Amino acid sequence: MTTKNYLSIYAKSFNWSGFFLPKKIYYKCSVLYDFCRTIDNIADQNKDLEIKKKELEEFRKKFEQKNKNDSVIKNMWNLMSERNISKKIVDDLFDGVNSDLKNEVRIETEKELLIYSYRVAGTVGLMMAKIFGVKKKESLQRAIDLGIAMQLTNIARDVVEDEKKNRFYLIKSSNDVFKSIQNIILKADTFYDSSFEGIRDIPLNSRFSIIVARRVYRQIGKKILNQKDINHYRQAGKIYVSNFGKIIQTLFSLKDLIILFFIKKKKYEKELEYNLINEDIGLNERI
Repeated sequence: MTTKNYLSIYAKSFNWSGFFLPKKIYYKCSVLYDFCRTIDNIADQNKDLEIKKKELEEFRKKFEQKNKNDSVIKNMWNLMSERNISKKIVDDLFDGVNSDLKNEVRIETEKELLIYSYRVAGTVGLMMAKIFGVKKKESLQRAIDLGIAMQLTNIARDVVEDEKKNRFYLIKSSNDVFKSIQNIILKADTFYDSSFEGIRDIPLNSRFSIIVARRVYRQIGKKILNQKDINHYRQAGKIYVSNFGKIIQTLFSLKDLIILFFIKKKKYEKELEYNLINEDIGLNERI
């Protein structure tokens, strides 16, 4: 995906899963959503590229100056202060948005893909975890993994839409585009798997909501794989999970909730990927 990232990654699944959140926590998540959505709207509007760059720069400057006349900025700073969210995480998010504002976007390497996915989505996973009060480093790393997993799902889903905007996020291992789409979904699955154990550190009253969001979004990737080839993929249009599908995934999430109580702690699986990102971005400072 591209400029439709950030909490809009979670938007439909979040709106569904948000039903299971306490009202106070849902409000805090909504504050984050409003901030991210504002950035998204600037980057995604139908205007000249230079105008979008200028407007994003102006909004970022207002944020830096803590412009309290803007309720979105005021609420975000209050949230950051209350939940100990580092400004560096928000800076990473801005950098991710800005990297999409080019005549052509092309990702060539695994490292570039990981850094981009962290910036536009892993940041959101990290901030969400802090809203929930997660403190353990490893669980915060796994929250980043969930954001990255969702971003990779978005990339796999939006190949046609992104091509029209001269945005190419697939790392092509061959001339078979659908094979590259399959590969990125399989990569996303490894991040979904890594994220699971970290959900155990989310307070019980919010835990089920994230389990549901994780399951619903992961299902998008499975539906993409069912298209079998690039022609079916292109004909399918934008792939999503129906309301009935969300109900099914919500029922499966009850099993996940029970499993979380019994799984044994295991070594963090994404240390290599974490270190790759960490070479350019000081993740420990963000966490």
